Formats: sequence, C-alpha cells, structure tokens
Amino acid sequence: MSTTTGPDSPDALLGPADIRELAAALGVRPTKQKGQNFVIDANTVRRIVRTAEVRPDDVVVEVGPGLGSLTLALLEAADRVTAVEIDDVLAAALPATIAARMPAKKDRFALVHSDAMHVQELPGPAPTALVANLPYNVAVPVLLHMLERFPSIERTLVMVQAEVADRLAARPGNKVYGVPSVKANWYAEVKRAGAIGRNVFWPAPNVDSGLVSLVRRTEPIATTASRTEVFAVVDAAFAQRRKTLRAALAGWAGSPAAAETALVAAGISPQARGESLTVEEFARIAENKPEQEKKEADA
Repeated sequence: MSTTTGPDSPDALLGPADIRELAAALGVRPTKQKGQNFVIDANTVRRIVRTAEVRPDDVVVEVGPGLGSLTLALLEAADRVTAVEIDDVLAAALPATIAARMPAKKDRFALVHSDAMHVQELPGPAPTALVANLPYNVAVPVLLHMLERFPSIERTLVMVQAEVADRLAARPGNKVYGVPSVKANWYAEVKRAGAIGRNVFWPAPNVDSGLVSLVRRTEPIATTASRTEVFAVVDAAFAQRRKTLRAALAGWAGSPAAAETALVAAGISPQARGESLTVEEFARIAENKPEQEKKEADA
C-alpha cells in the first residue's frame, strides 16, 4: 500500500489496486449478506463529496466506511470525520489506513466501532453533515435513526440502491411514495442528486445506485403532534396502502367511523389514500386523533 505525505497528494485516495490489496491483506471478501460493495473509483468519491457540499468547517459522520475510500475523500474536504463501522476487521484496519495515506489528518479522524442503529452519541464536536454509502437492506432505518438522533446534522448525502433513492425522494401521488418518503420529509427537503454506475464498485452490484440529498428543515413541521404520533399515522396508512384512509386508519383511530371523524377534522377526504398525502397532512390527522384513543395510548 502506498503512502503519502499530505491530504492533497493525488495518491492519498484509494484506487482499484489499493482496494484489492487492502482487502487481500485483511482477508476481506465482500459479502452480499452485509451489503458490501466497495467504491474503487477516486473520481466517484470526490464527486460524492462535492455533491454533498462538504465545507472546510464541517464535522462529517460517515456510516459504513468499509476500507476507507470515501473516508479519505471526506477528510480532504472536511474539518473532521467520524466513521461508524460495524465490521470488526474493517473497523480495526481503518485508523491505520488513514494514518498511512493521510497522516496530516489522522488526528481529525475518529472511529466508532458499532452498529449505526445503536449509536446514541458520537465523540468530538456535533456532526454537521452525514455522508454515507449505505447497504440497501439497512439504508432507510439507519438514515432515519441518524437524522432523529443527531439534530445538528444539517446536510445529508447518501448513496443507496436506485430503487431506495426513488422511494426516499418520491412526492405524493408517485406510485413509490410511501413510509420512507414521508418520514424522510419530516426531517428534511429530499431530492435525487444523481446516479452512480455499477462499475465504480467492487464487486459490481447487479443493481444501480443513486444519490439522495437531504437538507434539514430550518423550521420543523408546524404541528402539536409528536413525531411518534405522526409516524404512527404514516405506518397505519401505508400498512394497507390500497385501502381508503377511512379503512386503513380504523385500527389507529379505534373504528372506521372514528377514523372518518379525524380525517374530516383534518380537512382530508376519508376516501383518499395515504400515497396522496403530504407529511403536513399526516401531522394534521395525528393532531385530530380521537381523545379516547389518545387516553388509552397514554395509559
């Protein structure tokens, strides 16, 4: 593995040969089970950092750094990077990779060896940005957990399977609009931010990938309902997405009639379906949950 004397050296980033050499030295074979597809193209990781609009004063948290290709590119641009890695072998190796390839930045790097879903706090200053290549099987729960747990994260850019990217960025009325779309929109303005080809990964996946940008709302959704209450309505509405909201929300409200009352009070047609509603409309429904059900829920 080649080394470098500073963060701006052109060979500080990992290329295809470096990635394979590192993996071989560590005995790492990427597995589908863990959703491991390592980015092997330096231009791609720099493009991700540019698209994420990482600034020199940013404290970036990265989930699933793998062998460190995106981590190094983030360290070039940000003030600090904290990487969260669940894999024992990869977590143990990453600090040495950073120290060898970007010694000037090694003290600006921190590693958290943990499942991202269990992370409740991070070392150092509060993160201002989240940038990650997320495996498709955990992408949505990890993203929502990080946004909920770390309100200081202003900007997020995640690389996910294209289908997941479409769902996250979908608007009301779109056939793939659903729970991920609404919940992500609770926290942020969400949009697709580009596509990533298969040949920049090793091994090459058999699905396309996409970038999703999430810019946290400067003002939270205006509602008297809590996030938990709003998300309960969203979950109920999409659990039976083909049904009208009067029927889909019957369990949540206590009966179809109670659901209809809540919907009418929120100014929403009982014959509407969840896929047509904005996050603000779901919040209005939550605000109008029948009092008896609220009391039982609080008991």
